[in-house]
Amino acid sequence: MNIDAEVRDIKKYVIEISRKMDELLYDREITAIMKLSETSLYKFFEDEPILYKIEDLKVRYK
Repeated sequence: MNIDAEVRDIKKYVIEISRKMDELLYDREITAIMKLSETSLYKFFEDEPILYKIEDLKVRYK
């Protein structure tokens, strides 16, 4: 292999690693936002009446 081919391979791997890092960061951000909304909306939903009960379900999954 010559140096140009090795540089192209390294660049390809760096781009792939960068893309995977972006995906991981995106997933982590989504998880953090979900956790934040869960904790911040807890009091709001705690005071709300229950609109539906288990008996209201037409289909039950196990």
